[in-house]
Amino acid sequence: MKILVLGTAAILMATAAFAQSTTEKTGVNSALGVAPSTQDFVTEAAQSDMFEIESSKLALERSDDATKKFAQQMIDDHMKTTEQLKALLSGGKVKANPPAAMSETQQDTLNDLKGLKGDDFTRQYHSDQVDAHEDAVDLFKRYGEEGDQAELKAWAAKTLPALQHHLDMANALNK
Repeated sequence: MKILVLGTAAILMATAAFAQSTTEKTGVNSALGVAPSTQDFVTEAAQSDMFEIESSKLALERSDDATKKFAQQMIDDHMKTTEQLKALLSGGKVKANPPAAMSETQQDTLNDLKGLKGDDFTRQYHSDQVDAHEDAVDLFKRYGEEGDQAELKAWAAKTLPALQHHLDMANALNK
């Protein structure tokens, strides 16, 4: 009987952890203003950086001068936040595993961008940048206000103004 109870408890705990990730992935946490778990935050922040860097590398090859200038800033700034996040994780205070790759949705968006050229590429890149930065601002705001790991919470709050600036820049390009 004791084994059955312990097994059931383990399944319930695993289900709760999975459900938390599911609510973050589906946008339920965002809609309710609930902070992501530390693992969800690390995963989404790292994946966001990966997408920003890779999509912006394409923009350097395929867009107009104003977009290229924006793209270079995205590469520089998101490489910097990637390094900062890696330092927090390797310092041992933040317990989370970084993802190996961007999300399937981000990879699909990147693949769609790879199939575009000229004005079609530029319009889609601008739109994708607005969407990506809206998501990032929301993520960093929620974790920066109510995250459960102090050092990571402080970093999220400190990084938020730069992400908001990126969103403002992306909105200006998208007009």
